[in-house]
Amino acid sequence: MINKTIAALFFALALAGMAMAEQAPVNINTATAEELADGLTGVGHARAEAIVAYREENGPFTHIDELVNVSGVGLATVDRNRDRIALEDSPGE
Repeated sequence: MINKTIAALFFALALAGMAMAEQAPVNINTATAEELADGLTGVGHARAEAIVAYREENGPFTHIDELVNVSGVGLATVDRNRDRIALEDSPGE
């Protein structure tokens, strides 16, 4: 019984790890508010809308760290999402 439970837990963790690894980066210059909220940790709908509004008012982001200029987005949020953020489309898109 314990072996089956451990095996099931290990399998679930492996699947979760694969799902996280397959998540494509979010292009903060083209993503919708919904895509930003879904793809970035600690960014809800209100912050995602603020990112889109900032981008529309100030033009495209040229560096990831510029996100700290958006109201409600701090350096900790940026650091937590560095691997999830893209500034340009990946090749082939």
